[in-house]
Amino acid sequence: MPNERLRAALLEHGLTPVALGDEIGVDHKTVERWISLGRTPYRKHRYAVAARLAVDEAYLWPDALTREQVVAASDSEVLAIYPHRSDVPHDVWRRLFSAAERDIGVLVYSGLFLAEDAALQKILEEKARAGVRVRILLGDPASVQVAERGVDEGVDDAMAAKIRNALVLYRELRRADGAEFRYHQTVLYNSIYRGDDQLLVNTHVYGVTASRAPVWQLRKVAGGEIAAIYLDSFERVWESAVPVPCE
Repeated sequence: MPNERLRAALLEHGLTPVALGDEIGVDHKTVERWISLGRTPYRKHRYAVAARLAVDEAYLWPDALTREQVVAASDSEVLAIYPHRSDVPHDVWRRLFSAAERDIGVLVYSGLFLAEDAALQKILEEKARAGVRVRILLGDPASVQVAERGVDEGVDDAMAAKIRNALVLYRELRRADGAEFRYHQTVLYNSIYRGDDQLLVNTHVYGVTASRAPVWQLRKVAGGEIAAIYLDSFERVWESAVPVPCE
């Protein structure tokens, strides 16, 4: 059965079987068999292809890994767990954004602590101006979801006010080419902060403010599934969100 995912990924990257074979050291006829006959490459070649095409190995060859291998890879994705967001060292936040080369994403209701941090804001601005895609998703302050989260945290209308305050603080970043801001109307079970394939996931707990809730530090590993779940979730919210109105 043909591997249409591999075929599509090659087309998206403008690669031919010959070009891919040359890059990873495999005969182009072998690459063509991977595509037309659905053959599964050796593991080292699967890694090489997945890395070159910037996709997960399990996406191209979903049956190649056993569940035991997937579980082991997923376990390796968890770098650290912090009992509270306030316990995450500032240097971890700095490295998350400063190391990004392609994509920075923030999915929050307000994330006011980030907007108030001048050093982190400077990194976001520099990255946006350098060509990194910076995407900020804030809760729509007029939405039911934001109102309900305000009640959950015991701050009521202050949640919507925090979002508006964050937007004011983001004034310079909003003017930078490469920075995009959108409002979402989603029930968030986690806040997500990403720098390429690295993430900080701040869980949401009823009756607890985000600063007091646990944080998972993740880094995507080939064959793992935990980081991909949160990366995909970010993209789904982004697609359903609307641009923040201009000032």
